[in-house]
Amino acid sequence: MRKSVKTALVAAGVAVGAFTVSPAPAIAAAYSPEGVCGAGYARVSDGSRAIKTPSGSVFGHVYLLYNSSNGYNCVVTIKDSYVGTATRTIATLEVKGSKPKTDDKSYKYYAGPVKAAAKGKCVRYSGLVYDTRIQGEIAQGGRTAFGNCG
Repeated sequence: MRKSVKTALVAAGVAVGAFTVSPAPAIAAAYSPEGVCGAGYARVSDGSRAIKTPSGSVFGHVYLLYNSSNGYNCVVTIKDSYVGTATRTIATLEVKGSKPKTDDKSYKYYAGPVKAAAKGKCVRYSGLVYDTRIQGEIAQGGRTAFGNCG
């Protein structure tokens, strides 16, 4: 009897271990701005803004990256609040003289990448993360004036 209980406990421990092992390093890398935008993209000097509610809570960050080899910018909004819960999350990139490009859906972790050719042109970018509560706040942030011209 003791042997079967011990065997059952070992089996249960192995099963639990199998379910609790998380690919955390892979997930963490995938949710970095560089991981979302892809190879060759690097953050610009003014390329990180907090996404805040009117009351000051930070729900995430919006990032602007640039790939000097192809002249494309990339924007991604990464959530800090409601991670793992699908909430409306938005990433927007606008190249001066063009219509804005937006990724606007319910996401668990991030919105984007939103990419656009911008070599020699100025851009602005923004991100939003919605609260899960019915009367919840909307957090927003980004660069409202055109900049990062290059």
